[in-house]
Amino acid sequence: MSEFLIVWESLIDWLANGVTNATWWQIVLYTLVTTHITIASVTIFLHRSQAHRALELHPAVAHFFRLWLWLTTGMVTKEWVAIHRKHHAKCETEDDPHSPQTRGIRKVLLEGAELYRAEAKNQETLTKYGHNTPDDWIERNLYSRYTWQGVGLTLILDLLLFGAAGVAVWAVQMLWIPITAAGIINGLGHYWGYRNFEAPDASTNISPWGIIIGGEELHNNHHTYPTSAKLSVRKYEFDIGWLYIRSLELMGLAKVRKTPPMLKLGPVKPVADASTLQAVIANRYEVMAKYGRELRRAVKAELVQLKEAGAKNSARWKELLLAKRWLHRDENVIPPSIKPQLAHACESSPVLSKLVAMREELRQIWTRTNVSAEQLVADLQAWCKKAEESGVAALQDFALKLRAATV
Repeated sequence: MSEFLIVWESLIDWLANGVTNATWWQIVLYTLVTTHITIASVTIFLHRSQAHRALELHPAVAHFFRLWLWLTTGMVTKEWVAIHRKHHAKCETEDDPHSPQTRGIRKVLLEGAELYRAEAKNQETLTKYGHNTPDDWIERNLYSRYTWQGVGLTLILDLLLFGAAGVAVWAVQMLWIPITAAGIINGLGHYWGYRNFEAPDASTNISPWGIIIGGEELHNNHHTYPTSAKLSVRKYEFDIGWLYIRSLELMGLAKVRKTPPMLKLGPVKPVADASTLQAVIANRYEVMAKYGRELRRAVKAELVQLKEAGAKNSARWKELLLAKRWLHRDENVIPPSIKPQLAHACESSPVLSKLVAMREELRQIWTRTNVSAEQLVADLQAWCKKAEESGVAALQDFALKLRAATV
């Protein structure tokens, strides 16, 4: 009987504390560390390396990520990559596997994992978009074949380590990717946040500090430069995934293929030439972002004038607030309901009207595909000349910067 009691007490003690006898904060720390490794595995291996080929990983590092993802998510590399590539190819259309613009933000936030699983069953998606993903013996016979056994092993390990509390640890580990990636990034990342660039979709940066979701918070940056291994572009932005990639690169365990292009300025040329055109087109998103800042400054200057004149909260004030938010955006993404107010705001301001018109003329330089390079150079020269003769200081300064652009 005493032996039974000893065994029983040992069992109770194990259920209460596991083999580690960890305190609550140690369990929380373990959970945070393991889920962060999972996030790093998704962003570095699945996303940047496999889906977009932005970097090459040493085989040992790549296999560690594959093993870890098998243990903590049960996701199959080919399925994840194929679904993500299709998302980029069909972004914000009915064929996009998880766009909140077509499916609704509520559905993507709450049912993101279900949308992923449904698309993973689409063999056409896997065949068309899942190429060049791991197809070795261990992938075919373990990782892809026994997807739930890995997460089952993790449950057993959590129970051994922490006893009954291990169930809660395992639950958090299993929910982390469906909530952060399938829900938040695929949902909020195309619905709410700020935009650095006019990417041809609704992508947004959720936060300038990409820490919790490994840098994936910088989603507008990613959709603008999808093949870049680095997701941060502004000085105030931080991409922790890039920090890990650079660390691996310094240790010889990774090789970065591509990072975001940077607009370089050299001496101002008398006129724009072919190399100027090449630099402008290669950095068109950055060019338009800089132009957008000039537009917002012009609107802000008029708001200041209204405030000084005591006309704050007038109809004109409200129009300019809308203008500050929307005038720098492409016309096709501006809500139709506010276009009349924006038009009236421009009609009442020669400067804003000129800036908006010249923005569209500048954008036409790289959106027309049926024009020769020689004609585009001539168009860029004409745009700069028109800007310099406009009498608008912001346009004159901008034209000088364009003539200084270099590859």
